[in-house]
Amino acid sequence: MNNEPIALAGALASFDALWSPRIVTRVNDYDVRVAKVEGDHVWHAHDDTDEFFLVLDGELRIALREPTGERTVVLPRGSVFTVPRGTEHRPSAPAGAAILLFEPTGTLSVGDRHDELPDHVDATTGHALPA
Repeated sequence: MNNEPIALAGALASFDALWSPRIVTRVNDYDVRVAKVEGDHVWHAHDDTDEFFLVLDGELRIALREPTGERTVVLPRGSVFTVPRGTEHRPSAPAGAAILLFEPTGTLSVGDRHDELPDHVDATTGHALPA
């Protein structure tokens, strides 16, 4: 990992791919990832870990399938939300957004269980930032 400060705006400007997180740093056994998102991701769940979202720009919506039914949380810029482990969810950003994710290193971006993956969704454990 880099031992210099990393500007998130610069990290986000270094790639164009949507739904394809880049690892900006690590904290203990966790990745700090940034991603550009637009449109719909896929319904998925992480069986063994929570998933933390921070909206850096734009608006993110997260549809949730909970024991009490389905609901959608709306996260404007500057908002955070944690999806509890095992909860099926589908992030979406109709107008586009930039997000920061905090999750254990090696966590697959499409979870342990997911719908069929469309071409615009990258199943990854995070990519390195361009050099």
